[in-house]
Amino acid sequence: MPLDLALIGLGYVGLPVAQEACRAGLSVVGLDISPEVVTGLNAGRSHVDDLDDAAVAAMLEAGFRAERMDDDAAAQALSRAAAVVICVPTPLSESGGPDLTAVLAAAERVATSVREGTLVVLESTTYPGTTDEVVRPVLERDGRVVGRDLFLAFSPERIDPGNREFGFRNTPKVVGGVTEACADRAVALYGQLVDEVVRTRGAREAEMAKLLENTYRHVNIALVNEMARFCHELDIDLWDVISAASTKPFGFQAFKPGPGVGGHCIPIDPNYLSHRVRAALGYPFRFVELAQEINHGMPGYVVRRVADLLNEAAKPLRGSRVLLLGVTYKADVSDQRESPALPIALELLAKGAHVTWHDPFVTHWPLGDEAGAERADRLEEAVAKSDVTVLLQHHRGYDLDAVAHQAPLVLDTRGVMRPSATVERL
Repeated sequence: MPLDLALIGLGYVGLPVAQEACRAGLSVVGLDISPEVVTGLNAGRSHVDDLDDAAVAAMLEAGFRAERMDDDAAAQALSRAAAVVICVPTPLSESGGPDLTAVLAAAERVATSVREGTLVVLESTTYPGTTDEVVRPVLERDGRVVGRDLFLAFSPERIDPGNREFGFRNTPKVVGGVTEACADRAVALYGQLVDEVVRTRGAREAEMAKLLENTYRHVNIALVNEMARFCHELDIDLWDVISAASTKPFGFQAFKPGPGVGGHCIPIDPNYLSHRVRAALGYPFRFVELAQEINHGMPGYVVRRVADLLNEAAKPLRGSRVLLLGVTYKADVSDQRESPALPIALELLAKGAHVTWHDPFVTHWPLGDEAGAERADRLEEAVAKSDVTVLLQHHRGYDLDAVAHQAPLVLDTRGVMRPSATVERL
């Protein structure tokens, strides 16, 4: 029986694609290397923030099924699919470039299984040229020609976990094909799933568009993070400055400082571009490398500010009780990837502080717990007993007025609390 879509990778990126394809009436099979993910989804359990169990149940009712990548059922699905979308992780390698192990494994699996005429789309974020220079040769290894026998395109993921305004369907979808015929096929596929498809000149342009989006944010966050440091020294309220500048109706977009950058995009993606420029052209992408240096330094700066606050209260950091509020990388999600909370906790522990943490979305914080940080089960009691409370993530569930009233000292790294004798903003 023909299959409309086989989707490789059922995480934060792949699962929303599968959901929208099911809603559009397409027949969909999802493939993943994790047996826990596959078993959970087939039982109606979601493992990502943006889809609840009811959403997965609706997908199953529409005919969706998950299979393990190494099973015969996966090969059968790939052989029946009109389109294959690859949404696998591309973490950083030890050299600082993208680790394409999962992309290559997926491409190999596709090449051995798909039939002629299949559209293959890579959504995993990577450096410009990956689709044409890495994936294409794998697909063409047995004499098939991309653009004639198979069709290949790149469409960058734009998933923003926890965003209640923009989801997969109403976020414009950028698409770039290796050939014009490839782009035609990809535009036709995504035209069924999203409200607007944006066609680029080619796959490289689509790959670069994703990196530009996140590099833009990365550099501007670094700008305000560095301003936060010197504005504090100059006794200038940067939060008031940002508020004032935001009243300009043109030419300014507000970015806010914080304890560091986290998530699956901003701390990672600009490195792909920097690595590509160095490898291909032999010189640095200086804006990105400087931004990385500034943003990577923010957890250490937060620790220094905590020590300064305690010093003003005649207390040493060593032996003091420090409570961290919010250990996820983003508000109102459970995702902890690249969260600055971890390096902050580890440095505080290394300096002899007694660290506790609380997050309504996290019950177990693996690395933090193993290092000696303890979860505070009773928030009000933990706030009152701490020497200093550090707001790292502004989850909606936190009563910040109560925190300000109960805590002896507060460092607000998100600029959402009213400054007072006991509350200091970053």
